[in-house]
Amino acid sequence: MKAIKLRLYQNMVNYRVPTSFQLKESYPLPPYSTVIGMIHSLCNFKEYKPMKISICGNYFSKVNDLYTRHEFNNSDDVIKGPAMVELLVDVKLIIHIIPEDQSEEFIGTILKAFKYPKEYPSLGRREDIVLIENVKIVDVKEIKLEKDLNNDEEIFAYIPINFIKKKLVNFGDKKSGINIYGTRYELTKNYSVDSVGTKTDPKTIRKWKKEEVLYSSNIKGFKRKEVPVDDDGEIVFCEL
Repeated sequence: MKAIKLRLYQNMVNYRVPTSFQLKESYPLPPYSTVIGMIHSLCNFKEYKPMKISICGNYFSKVNDLYTRHEFNNSDDVIKGPAMVELLVDVKLIIHIIPEDQSEEFIGTILKAFKYPKEYPSLGRREDIVLIENVKIVDVKEIKLEKDLNNDEEIFAYIPINFIKKKLVNFGDKKSGINIYGTRYELTKNYSVDSVGTKTDPKTIRKWKKEEVLYSSNIKGFKRKEVPVDDDGEIVFCEL
């Protein structure tokens, strides 16, 4: 399958965890919905285009920063006050975009949007600008590995749970004598708009589709297992 492969850099960024309030915590890598939102914005898509996303990368450190929080009270008055946001520093990302529509025209649309963006691209908050270091089209195939395939040990990834159930990869840090495997997340991907009201009082809500993943590093594809790999010999972390 054809994929658009991106290498991105961000100086300081917050990929907000929705359930965090007093401190706006950040995911360690952008969730699928955040990446898909950036793609749809740059391509000017008006409706959801089905696609599979592989996300891996790392960051150098974390810092906390102050920002001005705006809230509404029961009288609809705006209340301002200081709050904290968690920021990741020097983020490097490798993202594969595999659209369901594999036509040359559609893939070319996404490629062009990243090569010649109509405005500055952002990922996370509106102010979290993205530097596009490289963008290209690659082939992604499920290959039966002749030997173990080691990913860069400093690269972390969102590993789909099915990769683990099928024992396609090994991961985690065992050097210290303590088995550290990773962190489990349920990441939002895309949503449907569902009606929950009545004819006289129509209401809609967003119903999110979520993907269960494990965030980890030191990832190795197992010998004799069929693992998605791109032209550069790098593991692609999504099911084809």
